[in-house]
Amino acid sequence: MKKKARKVLEEEDALCCCEYVNRQGERSHVTACCCDCEDLDDACDRFLKREPQKNESLSKVAAVVSDRIRVPWLWGGARKVDLSVIPPLILLPVLLHLAALHFLLGMVVLTVLPGLVLWYYYFTHHKKGRTLFFLSLALFSLAYMYYLFITEVFPRGYVGPVQLAVVTVGVILTLAALVHTKREPGIVRPNQDTLHSKVTYYTPLTDRDPVLNGGRQDVTMTVASRTGSLEKAGVEPKESTQKNWCTVCRVVQPLRAGHCRICGVCVLRLDHHCVWINNCVGQANHRSFLLTLVLFLLTSLYGISLVLQSVCPRQHLLTALLYCPGVYNQFSTALCFTCAWYSSIVTGGLLHLLVVQVINVSYNMTEREARIALRDKTARRAYWGLVVDTGIYSRGFRNNWAEFMTMGNKINLPCPAPTDLV
Repeated sequence: MKKKARKVLEEEDALCCCEYVNRQGERSHVTACCCDCEDLDDACDRFLKREPQKNESLSKVAAVVSDRIRVPWLWGGARKVDLSVIPPLILLPVLLHLAALHFLLGMVVLTVLPGLVLWYYYFTHHKKGRTLFFLSLALFSLAYMYYLFITEVFPRGYVGPVQLAVVTVGVILTLAALVHTKREPGIVRPNQDTLHSKVTYYTPLTDRDPVLNGGRQDVTMTVASRTGSLEKAGVEPKESTQKNWCTVCRVVQPLRAGHCRICGVCVLRLDHHCVWINNCVGQANHRSFLLTLVLFLLTSLYGISLVLQSVCPRQHLLTALLYCPGVYNQFSTALCFTCAWYSSIVTGGLLHLLVVQVINVSYNMTEREARIALRDKTARRAYWGLVVDTGIYSRGFRNNWAEFMTMGNKINLPCPAPTDLV
């Protein structure tokens, strides 16, 4: 299919902004997105005739819909839109406006919405698939809350220009830190100098006298070919190979590195795969990840306090979120109050994540190492499970944080040589 698509592009002119190459390798236009869809026609025909659907029909229809949804782009033709980006853009405003109609609807929506997000998280996490749903939800939530803050809260007069500027700067810094976090987390790459280095193994000859050469034969091969031959022969590799060699990425894993099954790469000092940034958190971006959490929480808490001060000026700030009489008399105030509740739920979840991260850094442990230690029952738990300590890498509170703050400077250190496997 790819060869056919390349052939089409070579024979004809370059794609314009509204054209693309479809799944069949044919040149198509975005205005014809609803035409010539045999899979969808067949599925609808079977539905109307009450006939059972084919096993692969629904997957084909989903593939066709995903291939047809495109947006015009200036370079390389129309770009495909990931379907997981669309639901947050539609559901979040609808549900928040619905919750602002009555406080009972608000209680139902604000209870069901986190449940749906958690269900989708466990559904995608079980399949180990990548999705832009959570990143889209996070970015759109931040943008939508800021939009309502400008259009609904600021005109009320309780928020001054200085406070608006502080919130704006907080949003900009949060996005900047997020962009920096989205960069490479510290992918383990093979050492080109030693990847194909030759290692000498000594095995007796089968067709020669073992007395020759001292009973040994010089056999040279690369570590990669040796490991591959072991896998093909069905021979279990040595224990050191199992601990250090990644059979998927074909690289030697340094100490504390791990393989992410979602991203499909090995990451230095892998902490976890964060669905909210759709990326791994590792040695290169762990500090910026923590900075993103701190900036978001500070901006969110300050924004929530300003919203509650605007819609509930007579109530104390600590009790306004729980008791605000007359807030549902006007739809605009009810919408602001509902968004404050939604932001508080998100802030509470991220605050828990930040506390866990700070505790892990204080004990010089990653989230991945904590899960493995709990699974193997080699860790000590305290304070309702928040503290998980294995005592392996911890060197004291101060030294642990000093190592964390400087570990990004060691990202370019050479990886272990493959000869360490033998």
